[in-house]
Amino acid sequence: MTRKLVLQMSVSLDGFVSRADNSLDWGPTSPDPEHYDWIYELLKGAGTHIMGRRAYEDMSPYWPTSDDKLAPLMNDIPKVVFSATLAGASWAGTRIARGDLVEEITALKAEPGCEIVAHGGAKFVQSLSQQGLVDEYRLTIRPVALGAGLPMFANQVYLRLVSSQPFPTGVVLNTYQPA
Repeated sequence: MTRKLVLQMSVSLDGFVSRADNSLDWGPTSPDPEHYDWIYELLKGAGTHIMGRRAYEDMSPYWPTSDDKLAPLMNDIPKVVFSATLAGASWAGTRIARGDLVEEITALKAEPGCEIVAHGGAKFVQSLSQQGLVDEYRLTIRPVALGAGLPMFANQVYLRLVSSQPFPTGVVLNTYQPA
């Protein structure tokens, strides 16, 4: 049995993961405890975190010193960063994957353990999607249209809605599987 690769990502109503200037400051302004609890449960089920270089560079300075409830789940679970350019990884429990994406993901899926959770960034997610490597998309759709930015998908992808869960802030979690 192979492990499932789950993509967890926030996306605007119009399908963007960041503004045109690459900023990520477009989410809800008020916290949502129910959504936070959902993220906690997702991370509790992770056996490996995977991400691209940019996501690693965004997260690695924050989590090792954070007192956030999610920090132990981010710090203690093994991490794999996919990058041809990252010189090294200082975040404990992180290794860099420089090989072929399909081969590396296939090997990770064959390892024993819990789900593989992909965090991004957008180019990495686009590559996973284009190669058909994502088994489940858990998309946090934020109630904002950006009009322009970095799209989550770079090609046409057919998905089947598995479940939908609204949160009080207007954020909706849609879970999809490839159609």
